[in-house]
Amino acid sequence: MNNIPRHFTRIKNSDYAKPNGFFHAIYAVVIVLLVCCNSVGFAAKTRPVAKPTLNDIEHIIVIYAENRSFDNLYGLFPGANGIKQATKEQYTQVDNDGKPFKELPPIWASEVDKPPLAERLPNKPFQIDKPTLNLPLSARTRDLVHMFYQNIEQINGGKNNKFAAISNAGGLVMGYYDGSKLPLWKWAQEYTLADNFFMAAFGGSFLNHQWLICACTPRDPEADEDERVPLNDKGLLKRKPDSPPSAMYGAPKFEGGELSFTPDGYVIAPKQPAYQPSKIPPEKEGDSRFADPTSKPLAPQTTKTIGDTLSAKNIAWVWYAGAWKQAVADGGQAPDVKRSVIYTDKPGTINFQAHHQPFNYYARFAPGTPDRDLHLQDGEDFLLAIEKGTLPQVAFYKPTGQFNEHPGYTDVLSGDQHLDEILNKIKTSPIWKKTVVIVTYDENGGFWDHVAPPKGDRWGPGTRIPAIIISPFAKQHFVDHTSYDTTSIIKFISLRFGLEPLPGVRASAGDLLGAFDLQLEDSTLVTHSKVNKTINAAPTVNKVKDKKLQATSNH
Repeated sequence: MNNIPRHFTRIKNSDYAKPNGFFHAIYAVVIVLLVCCNSVGFAAKTRPVAKPTLNDIEHIIVIYAENRSFDNLYGLFPGANGIKQATKEQYTQVDNDGKPFKELPPIWASEVDKPPLAERLPNKPFQIDKPTLNLPLSARTRDLVHMFYQNIEQINGGKNNKFAAISNAGGLVMGYYDGSKLPLWKWAQEYTLADNFFMAAFGGSFLNHQWLICACTPRDPEADEDERVPLNDKGLLKRKPDSPPSAMYGAPKFEGGELSFTPDGYVIAPKQPAYQPSKIPPEKEGDSRFADPTSKPLAPQTTKTIGDTLSAKNIAWVWYAGAWKQAVADGGQAPDVKRSVIYTDKPGTINFQAHHQPFNYYARFAPGTPDRDLHLQDGEDFLLAIEKGTLPQVAFYKPTGQFNEHPGYTDVLSGDQHLDEILNKIKTSPIWKKTVVIVTYDENGGFWDHVAPPKGDRWGPGTRIPAIIISPFAKQHFVDHTSYDTTSIIKFISLRFGLEPLPGVRASAGDLLGAFDLQLEDSTLVTHSKVNKTINAAPTVNKVKDKKLQATSNH
């Protein structure tokens, strides 16, 4: 008995022990607790915590960088369809005659009289930031051709095997980086990276900016014949007589390869806006707010845009452009004064790109209209609105040239650092809990990607590009394999705010919902805007200073 705990007594002629009165009480308490716990668990299962819905999103921010294919920056991203997934058939490049190169064409220098930057590279993708080139993310590369008809020929019906043959940069098209060193890579790891997102239109920046806002290609039926691209009987660019027979001997030479109009008058390459800021200075003795009409700016457009459909529903929106105010002032100078902001691509300059401002091409936003001041604002206004929590419901942000990651006039890293700074401001702002940020690129910048674009229409989609969805509502640590293109952004904004659909938005393009962890109702999302905010007002006093929005480049 001495070894038996005091709360137990030995049953006579038995080896069992039974609880005494004290333990009867304890057992009763335990049973009650178990019943209560089970009841709570049952209740939790019958009344799950509701997920947020699309209506809980109050702000959508679109950040639009420049000229990178998916494989170029995110080809090594774990879990994504990247470089390692590319088959030999997908990466092997062919010459003009359709036969595979024994080695990639040389990387041609930008200057005609200079020797190639690299030669004898194997016919496969190579890492730019390793030998032979060994160029870090902080270094500029040369620019690569990225135009409408060239992109179509490079894609070659989805084979993606004529990038090197058609490019003016030769083998550089096959280059990619270890993107894990980039700040945005960390955001992609934390939130959602879309690895099946394509640029809306073939070609370059001008056209893809238009497709971002209107899913349309501008047109001028009165365009001069000498501004229209001549095509061969296959609908491709005509070669000049002295164009090299093989890409191993030099970049191809096209007749009218940089002209702005298709044969039927659609605009596929940069035309300057009729309103300042424009590369075209004002007319002498004319209105300084306008480009000289004798220099043939693009006629103001009237096609319906996402801006029109947002305004029709009284949804506040703004296109914010870095250095917008400075560029407007620069554009208004006399025609004989040298520009100091617009298209100034020397190191240490702002380098405002006028053809990256799509709404400035539309008559609704002409100088002197109320909509211009209301909807076209400066990058500093963007920062101020973030900090004060007064950002409109839909915001587009376009960095200046030195921070947009465009090959030729800037590097990758400085732009990534700038966007990282912006994202951190958003995440620490009052609006973060109700915000979605979409970071993507306008087009591929001439770089190869191994995934064939989905079938679309005359205008696209073109090559695959990166897209990152950052939000408390986004799936975390997720790679979204859904097929999207740039018009998916319009589709998502329209879905959220119940807007009139734009006719150019492709039915086959996803609506970005695959990137979010939202409540579904009967397999669809009920979308009736519950955001009750007054329409955004034009900025008044702006005291926010941000070295990366207005200061000169440090490289």
